[in-house]
Amino acid sequence: MSSSSASAVPPEDDVCSVCHDRFRIPCQANCSHWFCGECIIRVWNHGPAVQPCKCPICRRLINLLVPANVSIDNDDDPQIQHVLGEVQHYNRIFGGAHRSLTQRLQDLPFFIRRLFRELLDPQRTLPLVFRARMIIMVALSAIYVLSPIDILPENVLGLFGFFDDFLVLLIVFLHLAAVYRSLLLYRHGGH
Repeated sequence: MSSSSASAVPPEDDVCSVCHDRFRIPCQANCSHWFCGECIIRVWNHGPAVQPCKCPICRRLINLLVPANVSIDNDDDPQIQHVLGEVQHYNRIFGGAHRSLTQRLQDLPFFIRRLFRELLDPQRTLPLVFRARMIIMVALSAIYVLSPIDILPENVLGLFGFFDDFLVLLIVFLHLAAVYRSLLLYRHGGH
């Protein structure tokens, strides 16, 4: 397996929802659904080329496609290289596009789940700067949440007092997801 890849592999008993066959060059979209790389690029080519395609399953906009380790490891096949090139092209076009707060919140579980999976996998390595930044952010937010000093004190405002704690955690996780997303784009040629 490629140690620089942050992607997993699709479930063994699953099939591509576009071609209804076993995955060929599997890619995971930011909505967590899996497709054959060629199939999802075909879906995009069928629609307007200036807009990201919508997931055929959940209809969310796909603004990032992450190839599975299986596809990256077979890099000598010209067909795989062509499809991976198309995926990189797609990511270059739509990966850096402005996304609304709603889209970022919808993408948050996908990126956080992948980030923690990568942190726990000893075969994968995150850059030291990113690891340090992440640890500092999580530690500082944990200190704030657990400390008795709050902008909105819980003992005075009750449940409403937890709003600032929730907001701090949300901002930290959104930032982590954004940084991790840019790291994925960089790794898969999206810049």
